[in-house]
Amino acid sequence: MRFKITSDEYWVKIVDFLQHNWAVIEPNGDCDGYVICFFGDTSGIFDYINYKDIVTAKRELRMNGFEVYTEEKYDFIGKPRDEFHERAHPNGKIYSSGRYWKSLNKV
Repeated sequence: MRFKITSDEYWVKIVDFLQHNWAVIEPNGDCDGYVICFFGDTSGIFDYINYKDIVTAKRELRMNGFEVYTEEKYDFIGKPRDEFHERAHPNGKIYSSGRYWKSLNKV
């Protein structure tokens, strides 16, 4: 199944030398608020976290080591292609489980 990402603001977290976790904040179509979609370098979406407002979502991305992607700062990293699809992470729901996510105000 393919997903359409509408946000043009990508966030990136360098996890390891050749591994990056990516995120975008999208309006939540199911209810009011926003959803952070997490995906890997191959555009496989592996986790989601819902937020009531975009300000909190951005603050928590920063708090968890994500930064806004710019080509100037990250010229050594290619942005994932726009072919988003559901894909399980080898360690499961690493962010929404709270295992690797610090949160002040999750929905």
